[in-house]
Amino acid sequence: MHKNYRYYDLIMAAFVTVLVCSNLIGPAKVTQIDTPLLGTLTFGAGVLFFPISFIFGDILTEVYGYAASRRVIWAGFVGLAFASFMAWMIVALPPAPFWNNQHEYEVAFGSTWRIALAGLIAFAVGEFVNSFVMAKMKIFSAGKYLWQRTITSTVFGETVDTIMFVPLAFWNTGIIPNDKIPLIIGAQIIAKIAVEIAFTPAVYKAVAFLKKAENEDYYDKNTDFNPFKI
Repeated sequence: MHKNYRYYDLIMAAFVTVLVCSNLIGPAKVTQIDTPLLGTLTFGAGVLFFPISFIFGDILTEVYGYAASRRVIWAGFVGLAFASFMAWMIVALPPAPFWNNQHEYEVAFGSTWRIALAGLIAFAVGEFVNSFVMAKMKIFSAGKYLWQRTITSTVFGETVDTIMFVPLAFWNTGIIPNDKIPLIIGAQIIAKIAVEIAFTPAVYKAVAFLKKAENEDYYDKNTDFNPFKI
């Protein structure tokens, strides 16, 4: 990136905020709802907001390109890692004798190292898959059919993220019964894709606005897709 963009830093800040909040607040609660078409769905509450980070990833890749999105993904990774470490440290500090909320605090913010590590790994891999598919499809489609790119990249990215995260975080832990893990994986994938579809009109408006405001519509024809290159 060599250009000075007006909104890139704001999108990065929004991306990291959504990512940290959805990973620290959402996983503490597993919810269950009944739907008329799909029946009973069981999923971590954070799934309602986590897909928004993939939507930001779609917008970033579509407007600014894979390299710009890669920088934001790593910024999110570092932010999430720090937030997880901070939560672990604060939970581990001995409570004052008169403070009686340690148990509640541990339930809300006491994710184990296994869950935190699973979240970091799944997030990074899923986001890079999402951005890679988005960038390649833009070249193949000559910039047409944005909705196909956003939904398809989300299917790949969110599926990889969920299939990695749920077993890594919960298999044989007793938190979630092993026989319920495939159900949760399936429900979360469906919910995440549904969020992407619901936000498609907003993505179109955001992309159109940013392309005009930034005078940018990047095609990754000569991009190095190495995810570890900053």
